[in-house]
Amino acid sequence: MLTKTLKAVMLFIAVFCASVVCADDLEDGLAAHKNKNYAVALVKLKKAAAQGNAQAQFTLGTMYDGGQGVVQDFSEAAKWYKLVAGQGYSIAQFNLGNMHRSGKGVVQDYAEAARWYKLAAEQGLAQAQHTLGFMYANEQGVVQDYSEAAKWWKLAAAQGHVIAQRNLGSIYGVGQGVAEDYVRSHMWFNLAAVKGDAEAVKSRGMIAEMMTTQQIAEAQKLARECQARDYKNCD
Repeated sequence: MLTKTLKAVMLFIAVFCASVVCADDLEDGLAAHKNKNYAVALVKLKKAAAQGNAQAQFTLGTMYDGGQGVVQDFSEAAKWYKLVAGQGYSIAQFNLGNMHRSGKGVVQDYAEAARWYKLAAEQGLAQAQHTLGFMYANEQGVVQDYSEAAKWWKLAAAQGHVIAQRNLGSIYGVGQGVAEDYVRSHMWFNLAAVKGDAEAVKSRGMIAEMMTTQQIAEAQKLARECQARDYKNCD
């Protein structure tokens, strides 16, 4: 009969070996995925995923989502994303939001999409913040609220999200969710425009036609200062 001490040692060895195998499978699987050796990646990542590794589960989701080495299967992708999203993986939460918004692999449900976007946005994911703002502005799954849209766009814009910056330019130009302010509008359009956003370039020109030379100079000054602060505290 095994002693309690020997049983404990054997249990430790089994757990330790399992964790090492999982780590090896994950490392090998991610390397194979990076090198587009999807057949190997699938086998290795499934082994790591079966032991609860979030990175392996998420990568499997992307493989089924994009048809990488497998038949494209949005339902299977959603299954893997949901496993990781429940562990707080913000990119998986964002991807699930996209799937519920489009109805790919899941029932189309704007409210459920907004819920997943919000979870990712609260963790600071810029693309989720931007999309959640869009949903508030367009009444998708949430009550229309331009102030709430502005809040999320400001957070995304502070991370350099170009479309969020352009959207801020738009709402400042017409006073939706924020006080109408042509200087702020021009500033945000300018920040997006210098990154090559064609719509922002066009909109910056249109708002400039309604501004004085002094206002334009002030907006340009604010844009330069905002860039110098890496878009932080610009609003």
